[in-house]
Amino acid sequence: MTEPSHAEHLSVEDFDPAASSLTGAVDPAVMAELLNIRSSIDNFDATLVYLLAERFKATQRVGILKAKYQLPPGDPNRELAQIQRLRALAESAHLDPAFAEKFLNFIISEVIHHHQAISKSHSAVAATGAIPVERADGQGFEGHSEARSATPTTMDDGGTQLP
Repeated sequence: MTEPSHAEHLSVEDFDPAASSLTGAVDPAVMAELLNIRSSIDNFDATLVYLLAERFKATQRVGILKAKYQLPPGDPNRELAQIQRLRALAESAHLDPAFAEKFLNFIISEVIHHHQAISKSHSAVAATGAIPVERADGQGFEGHSEARSATPTTMDDGGTQLP
């Protein structure tokens, strides 16, 4: 099985929910039940992706606020409290707490990376007056465009935008 190239644009419509190496190798009734269960899993996966996207939108706003007030990108006490909370939630949901902790640690490291990039971009704006240009995928910044005005305005999300 080949991995899709990152250069390719994949869409949700390209997904084949019946894709399986078991097709024709198992009883059709068993295959139908398997595909039915997998359909639920696919729905859960889609929900997770959209929830993560919303979570990262919120953490981007936190990153902008931290950059604006020159706060550190990480907050170890908050991270520790979140890990303890998530482990307790995992236990009550009958999910392996170690898995939940690994998952949250991965998310935290990504959030801190984003906050560092936001802080760096805000520092560049302060130093040069150049406006950071957000990447098309929303994951960081590509470069800078020329500033149109030296007077920043505040956006609804707490960030700054030059008019």
